[in-house]
Amino acid sequence: MDYRSLAESLDLADKVRLLTGASVFTLAPAPAIGLGELRMSDGPTGVRGLRFSGGPVVTLFPNATLLASAWSSEAMYEVGRLLAEEAMAQRIHVVLGPTINLHRSPLGGRLFEAFSEDPLLTGKLAAAYVRGMQDSGVGACLKHLVANESETDRTTVDSVVDEATLRELYLLPFEIAVAEADAWSVMAAYNDVNGVPATEHDHVINEILKGEWAYTGLVVSDWFATKSAAPAANGGLDLVMPGPSGPWGDALVAAVAAGEVPEAVVDEHVARLLLLADRVGALGTPRTWPAALPAPDSPARRAQLIRLAAAGMTVLTNRDDALPLARGGSIALVGRHAVETICMGGGSAQVNPPYQVSIAEGLTAALGETATLTVADGVEVRSRAVPARPGFLTDVRWTLFAADGTVLDTRLSATSTVVGFDDGLAGQVATVSFTGRFVAGGPVEVGAIGAGSWQLRVGDQSLAYELTVPPGGIGAEILAPPSATGVLTAAPGDLLTGSLTLRAGDGPMGGVGRYGVVARPAPADPDEVIATAVAAAAAADVAVVVVGLTEEEETEAVDKHTLRLPGRQDDLVFAVARAARRTVVVVNAATPVLMPWLDEVAAVLWIGLPGQEGGHAVAATLLGDIEPTGRLVTTFPAADEASPAWSVTPVAGKLPYTEGTFVGYRGHHAGRAPSPAFWMGHGLGYSRWAYADASWSGTTVHVTVTNTGSRASREVVQVYFAPSEEDQPVRLVGWWAVQAEPGASVPVTVPCDSRLWRRWDTATGGWTMLAGGRLLVTRGLGDVRATLDI
Repeated sequence: MDYRSLAESLDLADKVRLLTGASVFTLAPAPAIGLGELRMSDGPTGVRGLRFSGGPVVTLFPNATLLASAWSSEAMYEVGRLLAEEAMAQRIHVVLGPTINLHRSPLGGRLFEAFSEDPLLTGKLAAAYVRGMQDSGVGACLKHLVANESETDRTTVDSVVDEATLRELYLLPFEIAVAEADAWSVMAAYNDVNGVPATEHDHVINEILKGEWAYTGLVVSDWFATKSAAPAANGGLDLVMPGPSGPWGDALVAAVAAGEVPEAVVDEHVARLLLLADRVGALGTPRTWPAALPAPDSPARRAQLIRLAAAGMTVLTNRDDALPLARGGSIALVGRHAVETICMGGGSAQVNPPYQVSIAEGLTAALGETATLTVADGVEVRSRAVPARPGFLTDVRWTLFAADGTVLDTRLSATSTVVGFDDGLAGQVATVSFTGRFVAGGPVEVGAIGAGSWQLRVGDQSLAYELTVPPGGIGAEILAPPSATGVLTAAPGDLLTGSLTLRAGDGPMGGVGRYGVVARPAPADPDEVIATAVAAAAAADVAVVVVGLTEEEETEAVDKHTLRLPGRQDDLVFAVARAARRTVVVVNAATPVLMPWLDEVAAVLWIGLPGQEGGHAVAATLLGDIEPTGRLVTTFPAADEASPAWSVTPVAGKLPYTEGTFVGYRGHHAGRAPSPAFWMGHGLGYSRWAYADASWSGTTVHVTVTNTGSRASREVVQVYFAPSEEDQPVRLVGWWAVQAEPGASVPVTVPCDSRLWRRWDTATGGWTMLAGGRLLVTRGLGDVRATLDI
C-alpha cells in the first residue's frame, strides 16, 4: 500500500487533524482513505483500556522488574502474547509499553515499570515482549525516548548526557528492540535532552532513530509532552497525544502556510501513522477480533500469572536451607504487606483487576491443614492517605454536579474517581458529593484526597480541609494528589458523607483531578503491633515477615528520597528475629531497599510486585512447589548514597548524568561506589551449581555447569566483558539459562552480543571496537566462576 500517496490525497487541514488524538486514547478516523478509529491503552502491567479510571476489569500482570528477573526471552515473549490477548479482548490496537528506560538511580519512582539497569538485558527482553505482542497484530510502543530515568520535575528537567553515554547506554535498548523486533511505535519523553525537548529532538529522532536505524514506525508524544508546533513537527514527532486539542492543529497548519514546516514533512508523519494503522488492522478492511479469549479471572490466566510471577522471585539469602519452608509445624506470618500485599505500582500502569490475592490468603490456601498458620498485622507502612480500604465501606456513591446543580454523572467506586481526564467533564464539574456506609465500627481514619474545599461528616462529627495541587507538573493532580486525614468514631451502618467544591482551573491541567475519601481503621500503636507480632513469632517454628514499599514510593510522578523501608518495618524485623527460632523475610518491593537486619535472619526472598495472583505465587515459592529461580535485574546498594548515580533532583533545571556509562554494577565494579549488598544477576534458587571447562571461541563462551544440589533447578550463566581500557566499564555481554536434574552436568554455550564491544568515539563521531580485556563467567559479579583473557 502506498501510504505516502494516501497522505498526499488529503488536504492539509485533514492531514493535521490526524496527527493529534481524537480523544485521550483514540485517533480520528478518515473514511475517505479507509482509515478507521485507532485505539490505544496504557500498559505495561496490564491493558487498562480507554479509561484512566473506572475502566473494565482486566488482568493485573506482575511488574516489569519481576518479569525481567526470570532472565527469559521466552517468558517475555509469552507476556507480550498474553497482553495482546488482553488488548484484543477490548479491541485495542496499540499497547503503550514496554518501558525500556534504565535504572540509573535506585531512587527513580518509576523503575518498577522498567526492566533493568543494564541495556543489553533490557533491550533483549523488550524485543521478545514486542515480538510476542506484534505477532498477534497488536502494536507495541517503546517508551520513553530518551534519558527519562527519574520523575522529579519530569516535564521540565533537562537531562544532560554526553553523546557516548547516550549511545552506549540509554539508546541501546531502543536500538536493540528496533533492530530485533521492529517495534511499531516509539514514545518521545517529557524531559529535555541536552537542552532540547525530547518531542522535538532532531538528533535523536531524525538523525539516529529514523536515519541511522532506518526506523519506519511512528513516534508519538507522551501525553501532554509536546511543547511546540513547528519545532516538534520538524524534529521528527509524528503524533501528538492526547486530543482533541493540543499544540498542533491550527498552529501546525499556519506553520506550513508560513513556510516553517514543509508540507512534505506533514505527509511523512501521516504516512507513518497510516503504516501503523495498516499493521494493526485499522486501515482498509477492518480487522477481525477473536470471539473468545481467557477472562481475567479464568483458570488459564491464574495459572499463567502464578508461573510468571514465581519465575522472577529471587532468593537473596538462604542460610541452612531455611527455604523452602516445611509444611508441618507452625508458621507465624507477620507484616502489613502480608495482609495487604502490594501487587502493582502507582500511576498510569495501574489497572482495575478482578481481585488481588494477599500472601496471607495464598499461604492459608496452600497450607490447608498441613501446618498451623498465625497471621499478625504489621506496623503502618504509609505516610500519605489512601482511598477507602476494600470492604470497609458499602453503598458507595459519587455524584458530580455542574455549577447550576445539574447532575453530570453518578459513579460507584469504593476507592476514588478521576474527573475530567477522559470523561469529557474537564472544567464542567463544580461540586462533588460522596456517600458511603461503614461496615465495621470503632475509631476510624477519615480523610480526603484531591484539590478543593472538603467537608466530611459522620453523624455529628465533621472534618474540613482546604487542599491545593502539589508541585510536580502535568499529571500531579491525578498521580500524586494532596490529602489530609483525621480520626473519628463510627458504628456499623453509620453514614459517611462528603462534599467537595472544586476551584476552576486549579492545577496545570485545569479542572482535572483524582478525588478520593479515606476510610479505614485508625492506626494502631506501633509498639503494641510489634509486641503482638513478637508473641506470634515466639510461639511458632518459623516466622515469615513481609516488608516492602507501596505506591507512595514506587509510582509515576514521584521519586524516592531514601532506600529505607517506610515506617517502623526495620524495627519489626529486628524484634521478630530476636524472638523467633528462625526468621524468613519476604520483600514486597520492585526496586532496591536497605536491609539492616540482613545478618539477623535466615533467608530473604524478593518478590517484586507480583500481580493479581501474587499471594498464590509467593506461597508456591516459599513452600517449594515452584522454585524461585530469579536473578536480580538491578544492583542493591548497601546504603543510601552508596550508588554510582544517586540524586534525581535537578539543579537549576538540569540533571547531569555525570557518572557516564558507569551506572549500577558497572560503577560498583570500577570502585566508583562501595560494594553493594547484592549485585545485579544475583539469585540463589534452591540448588547449588559447579562450573568447569570455561572457554572462549569466536563470539561465544562455552562452560559446563553441574547441578550439585538435591533438586531439579534452573541456572542462569552470565558473561561480562571487562575491557582493558581504564575508561570503559565492565558490561554484560550475554547470558544463557539451562535446566538440570540433581547431579546432572550440562554444556552451555553463551552467545555474546557484539554491540557491547563498541565504544562511541566522540572525536570521529562514530563507533570503534574495543580490543582486549577479560571475560567473566559468573552467577552475578559477586560470584565469578571463571575468568578468560581475550
